[in-house]
Amino acid sequence: MKYRLYGSWTGIGLAFGRPVLPVDINVRRVLERTRARFDGACAQALMDLGATVCLARVPRCGVCPLAADCPSRDRRYEPLRKQSRFEGSFRQRRAATLRLVAASARRVADLDSDAVAALERDGLVTVEAGLVSLPA
Repeated sequence: MKYRLYGSWTGIGLAFGRPVLPVDINVRRVLERTRARFDGACAQALMDLGATVCLARVPRCGVCPLAADCPSRDRRYEPLRKQSRFEGSFRQRRAATLRLVAASARRVADLDSDAVAALERDGLVTVEAGLVSLPA
């Protein structure tokens, strides 16, 4: 089945000059549960639907406009994984490192090297001549 929903968002994602459906976590959830196909014009409607109706653990199928054809109707979902504590985590170290670099460029030697490497892999910082900064 293919749907075309209309939302208030007018932007459509583009890839290689062709309209595409940008997929965030909410859109992915709706796509996986409905097994339907949507085009890029549905983006904002799907994002809103996933954020407010097709919730991660307890979807609100009674108010969903797609419920009649949804193979996942009235199912409950366990979380895929429990997120670890932030305090003392590698995520906290990355965040602290990124805050320092966002304030001003820093020498690699003055920062958490593992956090810098991870931030660089994710494209959030650049390292040139021993200096870590935000991408231009």
